Amino acid sequence: MVELTLPRNSTVGKGQFFPAPAGATNVKSFKIYRWTPDDDRNPVMDTYEVDLDAIGPMVLDALIHIKNDIDPTLTFRRSCREGICGSCAMNIDGENTLACLKPIQDVKGDVAVNPLPHMPIVKDLVSNLDGAYAQLRSIEPWMQSDSAPPPDGERRQSIEERAKLDGMWECILCFCCTTSCPSYWWNGDRYLGPATLLAAYRWIADSRDEHTGERLDSLEDTFKLYACRTIMNCTQTCPKGLNPAKAIGRIKEMQVERKL
Repeated sequence: MVELTLPRNSTVGKGQFFPAPAGATNVKSFKIYRWTPDDDRNPVMDTYEVDLDAIGPMVLDALIHIKNDIDPTLTFRRSCREGICGSCAMNIDGENTLACLKPIQDVKGDVAVNPLPHMPIVKDLVSNLDGAYAQLRSIEPWMQSDSAPPPDGERRQSIEERAKLDGMWECILCFCCTTSCPSYWWNGDRYLGPATLLAAYRWIADSRDEHTGERLDSLEDTFKLYACRTIMNCTQTCPKGLNPAKAIGRIKEMQVERKL
């Protein structure tokens, strides 16, 4: 795997043009970011004219059609096609989202497709998320309890306790929120970012977890938590409609409350 972060002053050049098939009447242009480790043209925007009558309604349908029928060299991630796995996260029409949930008809004019911003590029639309997953592992996103489990092995919650996890457990780790955050762009090596902090609060808020103090201690850091400036890009761009900024704010409140 090749990891490369493009220099700040790099420009995206004009790439190849792939016209629509003869006779197509419902045509849409897709301008797609291309970067290949061994290509001197890097990076370029290739343009593909697609017959919308031949494909499904989502941007991912267009990408699959382009790869299968026009240009097999195009590289991107995808899996479930149902907004569950988060694999097809990318920047479409200037917004981080999931290609499988983005209707083509919602984009006026040409469809610009780029990888998630401010991340190392592996190839084309594939971003290297190794750093983001390492940060996720650092907050130990699993239940930690020192007491013995009940005889039946199940640690029960009340309906109210379980409800506190709503809006957090649904995160699919697509990292659309993290890569839309200017604070993460500036300090991604030290700031944990919205997705990881949402996961951290999910376990802090869990009534079954007995390491709340240790979790808060580990987040008491100038950059890990407090680099958040409440810009709200994370909440605005989340394709699942979650609110990472609210979870981050609650962690900050708990840090203050425990000192009073």
